[in-house]
Amino acid sequence: QRALRRGRMEIDDRIDLHGLTQEAAHQRLIGFLMEAHRRRLSVVLVITGKGDGSWDGRGVLKRVVPGWLKVPPVAGLVVGFAEAHAFHGGAGALYVRLRRKRP
Repeated sequence: QRALRRGRMEIDDRIDLHGLTQEAAHQRLIGFLMEAHRRRLSVVLVITGKGDGSWDGRGVLKRVVPGWLKVPPVAGLVVGFAEAHAFHGGAGALYVRLRRKRP
């Protein structure tokens, strides 16, 4: 976990959601995570964007994506998540660790 937060761990794949509507982003994220799990990936980067133009200084996706990771249909696939290192987008991205798929 520490190596991941420091940007020293390999990212297996990434998805960029910023600029999408909540509905489109949610559907893409679900599909991406399910496919990543099927491919037995360990760590993926989810780019939400920082949303600096929003009324509270936080983007909608930055606010809602963590909640999506905690509920079905992807909650069972996700081991944990953390804000990305600045090298990978910092506050505008999340590292998501996926549960290992059994062969």
